[in-house]
Amino acid sequence: MALLPIVIYPDPRLEQVSEPVTDINDEIRTLVADMVETLYASDGVGLAAVQIGALKRIFVLDPTFAGGTKTDPALVFINPEIVFTEGKIKEEEGCLSLPGVFIPVERFAKSRVRATNLAGETFELEGTGLLSRAFQHELDHLDGNLTIMKIGGIRRRLALRKLRTPEEEE
Repeated sequence: MALLPIVIYPDPRLEQVSEPVTDINDEIRTLVADMVETLYASDGVGLAAVQIGALKRIFVLDPTFAGGTKTDPALVFINPEIVFTEGKIKEEEGCLSLPGVFIPVERFAKSRVRATNLAGETFELEGTGLLSRAFQHELDHLDGNLTIMKIGGIRRRLALRKLRTPEEEE
């Protein structure tokens, strides 16, 4: 496992669509282990593979946001897709790739994701509140979308003034 640097906006990789995973091999398992280590070191809710520079359709979530405990393994989503949504809610979101920036984003209040785990098994997980928001936020990353893209003009410029460098975060 390795702690990897988080890709920070305006890195162009963050605007690229990630490729589906076709084989869960040692390379993918190592990537996921690196993602989990990086997620926990950053105190984030979730982390998409592109945020550490890998254009793969994978994201991981801290299990405590899905009703788990700190000792539970991180939740791994390979080739995820949203299969159900309900309601809408608008709340502020932060992003590890936009340190210091918080933007109000409208999301589905409830959603269900279908994905594959590291054992190659398909599963579904439903969430409300922050968990539903995390599903949608991380899937946006896999599609090359960032929260900053959800606002325009002067609001975007004002938000980007708050963008901090990784050194300022320490």
